[in-house]
Amino acid sequence: MADTPEKKPGLSPLMILPPLIFAALGALFFFGLGREGANDLESKFTGKPAPAMTEVALAGYPAVTPEVLASGEVTIVNFWASWCPPCRAEHPVLLQMQADGLRLVGINFKDTEAQARKYLEEDGNPFLAVAYDPAGRSAIDWGVTGPPETFILDGDGVVLFKFVGPLVGSDYENRFLPALNKALGR
Repeated sequence: MADTPEKKPGLSPLMILPPLIFAALGALFFFGLGREGANDLESKFTGKPAPAMTEVALAGYPAVTPEVLASGEVTIVNFWASWCPPCRAEHPVLLQMQADGLRLVGINFKDTEAQARKYLEEDGNPFLAVAYDPAGRSAIDWGVTGPPETFILDGDGVVLFKFVGPLVGSDYENRFLPALNKALGR
């Protein structure tokens, strides 16, 4: 019998490749999370005129028209819904902004008209105009992913800043308020 060379066990490239790919992806994700502005969600409309909005008003409230959005003054546009707990958490801040003389418009979306009206009647209305968008078309056009989301517009109706989430807490204080003060020239 002829001696056959003995096969030595070795590592196949197919055994090494999956752990290497996994390690590379892990490193990419880890370093990506630590980058500057990782939590910022820029609006594709920043620096551009505000998108079109439904002119259908919530019954009993003035409509949000292009003239309201481009009024010559800074305007805050808030997307909200009565069923949204974070919207309820930020509501006192919106009322305070109104009391401070700021212009706020509200876009109620994916809500029932009765629930939206009840919410504003019971908790107070901080808005000078309220659009009613039960299908969420305006929210889609504005790039809104879920309520609440708030935009700051300059006097010409140009989007200056987008804020995702409720207007409360340190994120609101560290990101939204400086952007608002800058827009107001403070």
